[in-house]
Amino acid sequence: MPLSEAERALLDARLPYLRFLDEKDRVELEGHVQVFLDEKYFSGCGGLEIDDEIRLVIAAQACVLLLRRGVDAVYPGLVTVVVYPHAYVTDAKRVVGGIVLEGKEVRLGESWDRGTLVLSWDDVLKGAVDVHDGHNVVFHEFAHQLDQQAGGGTGTPALGSRSRHLAWARVLGNDYRDLVEQVQKHHRDVIDAYGATNPAEFFAVVTECFFEKPGALKAKHPALYDRLRDFYRRDPAAIAAGRPEELPG
Repeated sequence: MPLSEAERALLDARLPYLRFLDEKDRVELEGHVQVFLDEKYFSGCGGLEIDDEIRLVIAAQACVLLLRRGVDAVYPGLVTVVVYPHAYVTDAKRVVGGIVLEGKEVRLGESWDRGTLVLSWDDVLKGAVDVHDGHNVVFHEFAHQLDQQAGGGTGTPALGSRSRHLAWARVLGNDYRDLVEQVQKHHRDVIDAYGATNPAEFFAVVTECFFEKPGALKAKHPALYDRLRDFYRRDPAAIAAGRPEELPG
């Protein structure tokens, strides 16, 4: 069944990004969304009651990452989407300079490799309303899902050919190391500093940047932009500029 007119109106009101999709993309998106809603279980935490708006808004943004990629399953490793009303506090363990640090950490979302993804509903809405700020927690966490789907969660999603893997490792590896160096020097980049945490976070952060700051990313990191364009089969810089997309054959 296609989405109802009421559901389409809700998505158009909540997700300005959808105006960048043509009719063929919208049809494909709706198909992925229907599968997502049928297969995934949503659970509210912290007093949040799950409703159709929450399901639709999260599912639609998640499925933007699948468009044109010929996927045969919609996030097959994902079972449950846990949604908090606001940012939440969790126990965290990080290794910094060889030292293990443990403590409480405020989070907007996280993606586990055991079938669960967690989101803050407030931050889902904030990320959706401004399509140019470079921050979208749904894009970020579902990029982790794509990464984990390939196994390992190392910042390298399933790419198909060996040549694409080699190009990906070379370009993203170089740009990741460059970002780490820039952060250590307290220099700013179009890529958010959180991407310097590790290669997996780098992939998730540059995914946000690719969709929301494509022109700036292409200008500053053209080779990185090309790798992401090849993977996501989209050319958002061209779309934002009103030009025909330039996609690899």
